[in-house]
Amino acid sequence: MSLIPRIFCDRRSSSMFDPFSIDVFDPLKELGLPGAHSAAFANTRVDWKETPEAHVFKADLPGLKKEEVKVEIEEDRVLQISGERNVDKEDKNDKWHRVERSSGKFMRRFRLPENAKMDQVRASMDNGVLTVTVPKEQVKKPDVKSIEISG
Repeated sequence: MSLIPRIFCDRRSSSMFDPFSIDVFDPLKELGLPGAHSAAFANTRVDWKETPEAHVFKADLPGLKKEEVKVEIEEDRVLQISGERNVDKEDKNDKWHRVERSSGKFMRRFRLPENAKMDQVRASMDNGVLTVTVPKEQVKKPDVKSIEISG
């Protein structure tokens, strides 16, 4: 019988002293709440750049299929990117040494500027990278009239 309570062991490892694991106790996970293993995926990194023609968003979503990702435009010019990566099914005979791949739901929201053409948004997924392109309305530059300086 172990002198160390089971709650200090990761649920997938058989021993707290597993030589391949340096993971610490995650109380939120033990309670069935999202914890450290889902935190990285919940904070999905997104790049947003503005070109002369469009706003371009790129999100790294490795291992996800396009069917597992949703891109939506909400009221008030809000772009929402969301999805979910499910945890691999566990077999009672498996002995896990490390669990680092994140899982769970994610959602990122961005308020788009006034020049965004909300009705022309395009999205594509290639090799785990989601690209959302939001075209911009061309801002008409005001005509500049030169005034001759006298004197």
